[in-house]
Amino acid sequence: MADESENEQAAVSGGDGAQPPALSKSARKKLQKQERYAERKAARKAAEKERRRADVERRRREWDEALAAAPSDEARAEMVAARRETRRERVGRRTEERGARAERLRRAAEGAGQKVVLDLEFADLMRPNEIHSLTQQIMYCYAVNGRSASPAHLWLTGCSGEMATHLQRIPGYDKWIIEKAAKPYLEAFEDHKENLVYLTADAETVLDDLDMSKIYIIGGLVDRNRWKGITLKKAAEQGIQSAKLPIGNYLKMSSSQVLTVNQVFEIMLKFVETRDWKTAFFHVIPQRKRGQAEAGDDEAKVSLDDNDDADEGAANINLSEEDLKKLSDEVDDDDADEELEDEEADVSNKKQCVRRENEEAGDQSAAVAVATPAGLDATPQAEQAKESNNGVED
Repeated sequence: MADESENEQAAVSGGDGAQPPALSKSARKKLQKQERYAERKAARKAAEKERRRADVERRRREWDEALAAAPSDEARAEMVAARRETRRERVGRRTEERGARAERLRRAAEGAGQKVVLDLEFADLMRPNEIHSLTQQIMYCYAVNGRSASPAHLWLTGCSGEMATHLQRIPGYDKWIIEKAAKPYLEAFEDHKENLVYLTADAETVLDDLDMSKIYIIGGLVDRNRWKGITLKKAAEQGIQSAKLPIGNYLKMSSSQVLTVNQVFEIMLKFVETRDWKTAFFHVIPQRKRGQAEAGDDEAKVSLDDNDDADEGAANINLSEEDLKKLSDEVDDDDADEELEDEEADVSNKKQCVRRENEEAGDQSAAVAVATPAGLDATPQAEQAKESNNGVED
């Protein structure tokens, strides 16, 4: 019996390699917390999907009822034409916005924008879920940059291996107006090394202003604080400058002292626009992280590089399917005009079929039943509301 008990203990402890070692109490609690969060996230995702499905069905039903209540075939035709024109106008606005965004980004790349580099050389230090998180943060950076009135000249360096694979999965990534380099930033800017400035919370120098001649580097690292100080060490070994944002001069952080890559980038964009650090910090840093304003000291040391992937996803950008689609549409809706033309051709074909059926059968009720275009599933007001609700909060 004693031998059997000893064998069981050895198996549990992983002495023979058959089973992994038992988790510590804190590790079990952390795992359980992550599992609960994953379950809640899945439940929210399912509930949101059901809500969208019900909303689509409701709008279709309202449209069918509105068509049925029309006093005549002419009135129905006018309703369909009005909706088609509304959709055409919306596609036109999206086309104009896309063109204006592309023009702003091109001007920034030609020298009008502040140079900002996202250093993606840390992929080998991250787990797959952390790389996924960083990929979403990069996607958010690009979307925010495109919406900005004064966009930055944005670079991705060290973009290779698994990191590049994740980025290639983003819809429309190949069309991004952005600099992409598989080589490290030291090679990409070998003739401008003296202008490189690595942003890291461990730096002694506080950044008072942004210099257009400088190239600011943000470390692309989501690491649950496993690699503290790694970016300052990297900058020192490479002999380049380092600096930190002056957050401690304006805020005392009330909770987790971390910022994501996209938050740092958006703070820089907001400062370029306003030339006011306090406005930039209050615009970007979430209320839950903001403590006392105008601290007047440097106690609030915020990690700008070692992004802590909080257990509840607080420091993470976990975009919903709608958010991801919205961001994708901002850079990949070139086919919108073609879809509208296809839809109108389909409507025309349906109307011709209806007319032939009416002539043969004399049944005017069939015209009402088929008059609704298959792709038009919402009133103009509902469609506009849907567009406004699909935006990602800044």
